[in-house]
Amino acid sequence: MAEPYYLTTAIHYPNGRPHIGHAYETIAADVMARFQRLRGREVRFQTGTDEHGLKMAQKARELGKTPRQLADEMSGYFRELFDVLNISYDRFIRTTDADHHRASQAIWKAMEEKGDLYLDRYEGWYSVRDEAYYDEKELIEVEGDEKLSPQGTPVEWTEEETWFFRLSKYAEPLLELLNTPGFLEPASRRNEMVAFVERGLQDLSVSRTSFDWGVKVPGSDGHVMYVWVDALTNYITGVGYPDGGEMWEKFWPADLHLIGKDIVRFHTIYWPAFLISADLPLPKKVFGHGFLLNRGVKESKSLGNVTDPMELAERFGVDALRYFLLAEVTFGQDGSYSAEALVNKVNAELANSFGNLAQRTLSMISKNMDGKLESFESNAADDKLALTVATACGTELPREFEKLNFSVGIEAWLRAVYACNAYVDEQAPWALKKTDPERMKAVLQTLYIAIRDLAIAIQPVVPEKAGAVLDQLGVSAESRNYADLADAGWFAALVAAGHTIEKPTPVFPRLELPSEEPA
Repeated sequence: MAEPYYLTTAIHYPNGRPHIGHAYETIAADVMARFQRLRGREVRFQTGTDEHGLKMAQKARELGKTPRQLADEMSGYFRELFDVLNISYDRFIRTTDADHHRASQAIWKAMEEKGDLYLDRYEGWYSVRDEAYYDEKELIEVEGDEKLSPQGTPVEWTEEETWFFRLSKYAEPLLELLNTPGFLEPASRRNEMVAFVERGLQDLSVSRTSFDWGVKVPGSDGHVMYVWVDALTNYITGVGYPDGGEMWEKFWPADLHLIGKDIVRFHTIYWPAFLISADLPLPKKVFGHGFLLNRGVKESKSLGNVTDPMELAERFGVDALRYFLLAEVTFGQDGSYSAEALVNKVNAELANSFGNLAQRTLSMISKNMDGKLESFESNAADDKLALTVATACGTELPREFEKLNFSVGIEAWLRAVYACNAYVDEQAPWALKKTDPERMKAVLQTLYIAIRDLAIAIQPVVPEKAGAVLDQLGVSAESRNYADLADAGWFAALVAAGHTIEKPTPVFPRLELPSEEPA
């Protein structure tokens, strides 16, 4: 039995509607979840919304709503988007959930019992937009003596009574963790965090008294938890903390926290320190992916270039969007997108290459063999093609997906698609129909087997379209896992059952570029 697998996205801050960055991270996590399920692992996949903090309270006041009303409304938009994008999450967690409040207060008490919390007064710089505290040395000075955070967001001087967490106590174990191979990737993020710890850690303010929208600090009237204590705890709330039980034993520690590069500090310094303090196991891996840029420019409401992923999915199709985002961008680095790039890539690689391969192969089997599969003998050319496809689908793509090298895995898959199309042209089954009908059957059925493997392999990325291809092939739902790629008996079983193929319908239609890009 394969080991269970638990992965999470960052929970998304719902002070506005979801944008393309939220879609990108969650699609990537969904691809990983589907990939692990196809490999036979029991997967728990969690996403959700981070609904507390000063930013939410201020936005609600601006809109004339209560924070809870705003949270309910915006959380609904995220859930709707993820359903449209075919995200196979197991739990959509909200930090306003009752079990999450209980878990947050439980980890607080555990840290308090360890002697790692103390009451004092905080004076320093705070970014409401980042919900983050910054040291003077980290700030950027701009015109007019204005100070900005390292992310370019406004900061304000804050003074209030607060609980502090003894972060400075954990520098040594954090350095050891950060230097553990595979814990934090890509390597550039690890180097940044090691440098941050080596500069010296300050104790962290972990409560606020200037507003009341948050998890109440147990036994401390007027204090709510710093939003990141609350937010990070969601990862253990979702698997049964503090009660323990079967889910906790099965899934914690998490196999993967998938997050944006701008919140790596919270996940690889603050979060592990909280867990160590509470005597809880540490997550196995944190991966900080890059940003998606709109034609090379970071999206901004002030620039008017914020992309609605719901509209992109509606215009181009969900699987087309999923494929483009994972195939186009080297995961971990920043990447750029545009409607033109999406249309061109999807048309070239899915419609013209894989889609056309499936359509013309199945059409020829339907027309020239009455759709009926038959036993056949292979030859050297067939064997070479089968080996190429098997290597790409059964070895190269899984190896790269396991390392979150999605675009590299898709490139290997695409090379196999190109090899199949070259094989069609070389063998010319339309000519073989007249000169060597038995050879024609062998060629077409070799392609049939290759298309089946290609469709199984690419399911995590384009689940709906790959499923449609497998439906047309007649592959049962029970025979679509990665273990089935090595099964040599499935084709013989179809032949023995007298399986026939209906006239196929195109699965990957060509996309047209809209007259105007979605706003």
